[in-house]
Amino acid sequence: MSSSPFRAAVVQAASDPAGSAASAAKAARLIAEAGAAGAKLAVFPEAFIGGYPKGARFGAPIGLRLPEGREAYARYYAAAVALDGPEIAAVREAAGTAGMVVVIGVIERVGSTLYCTALIIDGTAGTMAHHRKLMPTAAERLVWGFGDGSTLPVVETALGTVGAVICWENYMPMLRMAMYGQGVTLYCAPTADDRDGWASSMRHIALEGRCHVLSACQFLRRRDLPEGQECVLGEDADTVLMRGGSLIVGPLGEMLAGPDYSGETVLYAEIDPAEIARARYDFDAVGHYSRPDVFRLTVDRRAKPAVAWIEDDA
Repeated sequence: MSSSPFRAAVVQAASDPAGSAASAAKAARLIAEAGAAGAKLAVFPEAFIGGYPKGARFGAPIGLRLPEGREAYARYYAAAVALDGPEIAAVREAAGTAGMVVVIGVIERVGSTLYCTALIIDGTAGTMAHHRKLMPTAAERLVWGFGDGSTLPVVETALGTVGAVICWENYMPMLRMAMYGQGVTLYCAPTADDRDGWASSMRHIALEGRCHVLSACQFLRRRDLPEGQECVLGEDADTVLMRGGSLIVGPLGEMLAGPDYSGETVLYAEIDPAEIARARYDFDAVGHYSRPDVFRLTVDRRAKPAVAWIEDDA
């Protein structure tokens, strides 16, 4: 890991209502913009490619699945992406051209199941890792599957150790501890939570993990949803569905950028990797301030497929 300071960005922008290819193209433009501004790391919101279906019900009152809900899901399914598809290739190419590390939320399609996924792309090294949201929140469970311990990576980069935790996963203490246990220094939190309390949670995580925390949320208006998508929050095109609140926090809880609620924007902050050692001088949650004789976390990193094939070697 380099000890040299660098510039980081959090991208507060809405998905393109024209679809995933258009959202990927928008991401590529924003990566180029951030790169031109000197950023070496950019964090995008949850579900930026594939879309966060804010206000959609998918026709699922308790005990029923209505035909219109099945149609809504079919459209949402069609908008999801494969990790080896052209949309992700466009983002990887942009990250490579800019020489940046990019963390971006996507809706991943695997077979007939969708996952809310965060990609970690090191454009300089050409590597990519992904994390599938372990616990979709509330009605998200109608349309998203559950990740498992096989996608809890951190990526060692020239900038530091990058990890991604999505939205309300950040309220799961053991998941946070799993990130700290892997030495995360750049803790990225793509989210759809724009509430006032979110900033306090991000500051707490920065202090708890003694790491830099970068959180990106969409600034999403009704007109940014795909045509025909239901939204119980109204039909006025100017209605704000997500108001942003993106931010960057230092490892002692200092707010380096944001939170911003003004509209689509890119926020920047200077990150000094040397601050990590200074911050952990008096607190290291998985080191000198831990008590493994009393508390220990066990993380099962095995994939949990529904069907496991055992070959007969005889």
